[in-house]
Amino acid sequence: MERVVMKGCEAIAEAAIRAGCRFFAGYPITPQNEVPEYFSRKMPKVGGVYLQGESETASAAMLYGAGCTGIRAMTSSSSCGISLMSEAIAWMAGANLPVVICNVMRGGPGIGSIQPSQQDYFQATKASGNGGFRMLVLAPSTLQEAVDMVYSAFDLAMKYKNPVLVLADGFTGAMMEPVVLPPAKSEEFLAAERKENEAWACTGRKGAAQRHHLGCGVVPGMATRMPLEEKNKLDFAKYESWKTTEVDYEDYQTEDAELIITAYGVAGRISRSAVDLLRADGYKVGLIRPRKIHPFPEIAFEKLDYSKLRGILSCEMSIPPQYYYDVDAVVRRRTPIATCLRSGGEIISRNAIIEEAKKLYGAK
Repeated sequence: MERVVMKGCEAIAEAAIRAGCRFFAGYPITPQNEVPEYFSRKMPKVGGVYLQGESETASAAMLYGAGCTGIRAMTSSSSCGISLMSEAIAWMAGANLPVVICNVMRGGPGIGSIQPSQQDYFQATKASGNGGFRMLVLAPSTLQEAVDMVYSAFDLAMKYKNPVLVLADGFTGAMMEPVVLPPAKSEEFLAAERKENEAWACTGRKGAAQRHHLGCGVVPGMATRMPLEEKNKLDFAKYESWKTTEVDYEDYQTEDAELIITAYGVAGRISRSAVDLLRADGYKVGLIRPRKIHPFPEIAFEKLDYSKLRGILSCEMSIPPQYYYDVDAVVRRRTPIATCLRSGGEIISRNAIIEEAKKLYGAK
């Protein structure tokens, strides 16, 4: 394993290339500009294709085309750019395409600010496009997690024949940290995967060698589509299976906790530090941090002993809150829930989390 110091966006791109990504289409937008810049330099060296589309919409359409061929393909953008991609993302979900999408979030709504934010939680987990489809959503809190999650996202996309979303933020994209880079997938592995994908992927050839993409409800070996409702049922069964196969969260110092702090991404990283300081002051505080925010880790909250809890503090860089509503839905009024919030590019502070936690904890 190779350990290097890298900037977040560049580490994300390098992890994707090592995971076997051989097609990237994107469009510049802060704070993820270094992702396409890195791909533009490195893709020719690995025999891959980099394309800068004339817009986010065009780039997402290019990703759809690449995904249909069965290769490992990716795009990235930031917040409002992902919104412009939403129609194509829905098409890709409908076509069961194994593509990876990275959102390096910025403040919103609308154009908003270029600073870090966590204001795309609803978009990522509830409505990335029309039709009610779902994606696995990976939420790194460190640069190492970003590398590991991007690397695994391609395997997950291929496994489930479904788009996978990596939800980072401008903080993660801009910071520099040492990371251990994973080994590169071999060309033999990628060739074997493409050969296996011929069962459903298309080619651009004409005549006898022509092969159409068999996604979007087309039954392999048949020329007709299955009824759309039947496809929706199959996709729903897949989404439900994730609740047992793909739940992933950090459970930190919760065994004897009288108060739980919960957060994801960079807010989760800062919250973990707050837990350590509160513990040092004698407060029995623990942390629940989803590594995947979809599927939501309901089991983490169901395991809590609510008879001894003073409350739950939900922390996020979003006003109005968004992550909070999933927490509230699973807690079901079994204990008080408070929030600690920032937005619009303002980084949530450890001191603010500690202050709100002490308020909710009450007198010692």
